[in-house]
Amino acid sequence: MSDAEWAVVRDAMPVPGWLEGRGGQPEGYCHRQMIDALRYLVTGGITWRAMPADFPAWDRVYAFFRRWRDKGLVTEFHDRLRERVREAAGRDPEPTAGVIDAQSVKAAASVPAASRGFDGGKKVNGRKRHIVVDTLGLLLTVLVTAASVTDREAGRTLLARLRERHWRIALVWADGGYTGRLVDLARDAWRIALTVVKRSDDTSGFTCCRRGGWWSGRSRG
Repeated sequence: MSDAEWAVVRDAMPVPGWLEGRGGQPEGYCHRQMIDALRYLVTGGITWRAMPADFPAWDRVYAFFRRWRDKGLVTEFHDRLRERVREAAGRDPEPTAGVIDAQSVKAAASVPAASRGFDGGKKVNGRKRHIVVDTLGLLLTVLVTAASVTDREAGRTLLARLRERHWRIALVWADGGYTGRLVDLARDAWRIALTVVKRSDDTSGFTCCRRGGWWSGRSRG
């Protein structure tokens, strides 16, 4: 990170308990080094053990990530950065609308059979990532399942999580994979208007559908 980027990141990072007198041991490494190491790992798609020598030892970086993940600090950090991006775009920090969708991806041979499945519609054997984003495309919540899990099934869990973390959400756009009883459940259980954006049957490929000021890409297959 540049010094300017670090200044923004540092102010958004959660404060460890030991700095506030809430117990725990001080961190043994600079947080800037740890964040740089994690960004390098994610960007390069490398394994933990392939961490270059000019970063802290790979097991220390992993321990840092695991500790922050288990305590919910990674999620808190992400949410703070998203709020700043929204404010910079002239939006309220907390969104009131979102978009739900899913994508099936092939799984590597090393992925256990118990955690993957076959998506008959997309002809993909692997996993499916289900996400909800705000109208800027910023991530709100995510769920990873076997590709055999339908959008409606995963949508129940995803919308419940969305309501837990983002209480102002009142409207979520979706494609035809989320029709049926999920629409009624979203309205009755979580007070969310799940609005299905339909496209004309005589179109093919990628098209944009406008609904309430939101442009939504729709693609068959």
